[in-house]
Amino acid sequence: MSKRNLSRREFVRNNSFAGLGVAMAASSPALLAGSYVKTQDIPAVLGGQPVRTKPWPAWPDWNPKTDEEMVLKVLRSGVWSRADVVTEFEKQWAKTIGTKRCLAVVNGTNALVTALNQLDIGAGDEVIVTPYTWISSIQAVLLNGAMPVFVDIDPETYQIDPGKIESKITSRTRVIMPVHILGMPSDMDAIMKIARKHKLLVLEDACQAWLAEINHRKVGTFGDAGCFSFQNSKHLAMGEGGAIVSDNEEFIDKCYSYHNVGFPYGTVIGSVGAGSVMLGNKTRITEYQAAIALAQIGRLDAQTTTRNINAEYLRSKIRRIPGIVPYKLYGNVTRAAFHMFAFR
Repeated sequence: MSKRNLSRREFVRNNSFAGLGVAMAASSPALLAGSYVKTQDIPAVLGGQPVRTKPWPAWPDWNPKTDEEMVLKVLRSGVWSRADVVTEFEKQWAKTIGTKRCLAVVNGTNALVTALNQLDIGAGDEVIVTPYTWISSIQAVLLNGAMPVFVDIDPETYQIDPGKIESKITSRTRVIMPVHILGMPSDMDAIMKIARKHKLLVLEDACQAWLAEINHRKVGTFGDAGCFSFQNSKHLAMGEGGAIVSDNEEFIDKCYSYHNVGFPYGTVIGSVGAGSVMLGNKTRITEYQAAIALAQIGRLDAQTTTRNINAEYLRSKIRRIPGIVPYKLYGNVTRAAFHMFAFR
């Protein structure tokens, strides 16, 4: 036996053909003499003819000719910590999403941590959240000393099921945190109705849902605040990065103070330079991270349109295959982000 290390694909291919040969020999030795297995009948992963021969597109989508000028300018300036470029990105992202204010932070996880903290969520509080999410949604609740309370998903949309929320509300419930998982919007109309009825705050985890819309209004703008992620795999990638958006300017001022070691800012009263006025953290992003994002933000809308077209095309094809059930969007969804294509 050869001792060379096989790749996963080589291992699968060799063992699949070996198994096929044994099965064929056991059933009909005469079949082995003919061309029983045709190349076009073999999956590409096992050595058959691939449907696509072009290289798979690289990600992040980066064009050195058009994208590097601002990044290089920042690097050469020596001004790398938070300054004017970060502020410009915040203005652009707020405008893109349709909110008054935006605060950029180091990642989506800390966007959620910061937002919950400045919504005054802490020990003894409960936050209703879906169990089907990235771990940061849950960690953000726990890091603020609160308790996550799980409400199961709608298996057709993969989003938190509004019909199951009220049964989990207690006297300690303070926040509903819908997660627009996979880039598909949750049922915000129903969720906001429940929140108003029970006087609860709403924090949207839109970390996978850039430019997704409900009735042409972008997710992240329905609740008291919305959080986004710009990690390397995301549609707007800056390596690591996150943002909080809100129309509540006092809230964003508090978030700004918190992300800048508690120093006063805006309506957070205090003498600048005199020291911290609240217990804060240090989650500022750098100028070159903001420059990387600004270089890409102009093409995000067109890319989102393309993803929606491609997703609907794929859905129309695979829905015909018995045993495959593709995603379902709520009726009021006018656009999804499709961070991933969902089916079961």
